[in-house]
Amino acid sequence: MPLIVSYGTWPKNWRYLAFTRRGRFGRGVTWSRVRSADGTEIAYWTSGTGPPLVLVHGAPADHTRWRPLLPHLEPHRTVHAMDRRGRGESGDGPSYAIAREYEDVAAVVDKVAEATGSGVDVYGHSHGGIVAFGAATLTTNVRKLVLYEGWPVPDPTVYALPPGLEERMDALLAVGDRDGVVEALFRGVEDMSDEDMTALKAAASWPGRVAAARTVTREIRGERTALLDSRVAAKVTVPVLLLTGERSADPAKQWSRLWRQHFRTRASWYSKGRSTLPTFWHPKRLRGT
Repeated sequence: MPLIVSYGTWPKNWRYLAFTRRGRFGRGVTWSRVRSADGTEIAYWTSGTGPPLVLVHGAPADHTRWRPLLPHLEPHRTVHAMDRRGRGESGDGPSYAIAREYEDVAAVVDKVAEATGSGVDVYGHSHGGIVAFGAATLTTNVRKLVLYEGWPVPDPTVYALPPGLEERMDALLAVGDRDGVVEALFRGVEDMSDEDMTALKAAASWPGRVAAARTVTREIRGERTALLDSRVAAKVTVPVLLLTGERSADPAKQWSRLWRQHFRTRASWYSKGRSTLPTFWHPKRLRGT
């Protein structure tokens, strides 16, 4: 049985408070877990009403990073926002491989499909997009995929961090500076201004990002193994929508034409002047995707 939690009645010792506002329909949030293929328990949080939609966050984050987007989705969708392994209420394995994350997302999708009796749409952001696509190769219960600046490419080394950044983040983590790890990532990859960084740190999702800091470099190393294998990718026959910032320098963008040629894919350039934080900067625009 899932744990039903009403707003305002959270146990005081819970570290991860998911949705602290009341939903539009006044409903409590349903918190559930499912076992992945390797036995790791994966948590997800359900709210809203309508066709099912699984949200897969990027790195570093947990399910709380979706809070700006939820008011725009909940009136139209039953949203299942998962904590990827290694953060939030999800467990973790003794060792890491990105393929385990494919299995995690597939397990959540299959559980939701079993409960609803319908196909499930999946929206993956950044690292979450890569693992969402991997999940779609493992299950037939995905109905549609929306991937924002994160999908497998023929040359996954493009996902490598700028020179020296990975080592700097590892050093910060070694001395326990998790805030520094997250700030270094966003400043090094997104070239964030001081103003944007201040806004990001003030967001409700910041504590979840900091708590997940230890997973960042392992996931980035995992991305470099996420090769787009055409034989495996051929298993994905559902429609795929690729989203990216209009001025984004994200390395995945250069491969979007290949995707349109070989998959049921359309690309949409989005969010003028922004790149990989659409649900933070412009949540309303994503509702219609």
